[in-house]
Amino acid sequence: MARGVASPRARTEEKKGPLQMRDKRSALALPANDSQERRGVTAAERSLRARLAAHALHAQHDPRKTTANGRAAFLARFEREVDPDGVLEPEERRRRAEQARRAYFARLSLAAVKARQAKRAAQAQLPEDGTAA
Repeated sequence: MARGVASPRARTEEKKGPLQMRDKRSALALPANDSQERRGVTAAERSLRARLAAHALHAQHDPRKTTANGRAAFLARFEREVDPDGVLEPEERRRRAEQARRAYFARLSLAAVKARQAKRAAQAQLPEDGTAA
């Protein structure tokens, strides 16, 4: 396209204004919040809105299909970790990747146990009224 000549799409957007995401949302999703309105939203409300959006998405689409690429990338991470040069037989690579995945989740579980223990220990040190000293 020649310089200085606007594309047909750009001319259309100039007339109508920029396209808005809300035009493409399903009726189940909440309307978009203005950034000024978002400042007053609590973390709990954001979490609830995200959960609602996830339920709306999964009500309309098969969750196995919508998450397939993410799951594949997550699992491929372990295959790259155990065989970065790609020299292992596919079956051995899969076996090792499965063990690496199990170790990853075991590490997460251990970290969660330690976090709960630390939280309990911190609560045990608080005065009886529950306020910080």
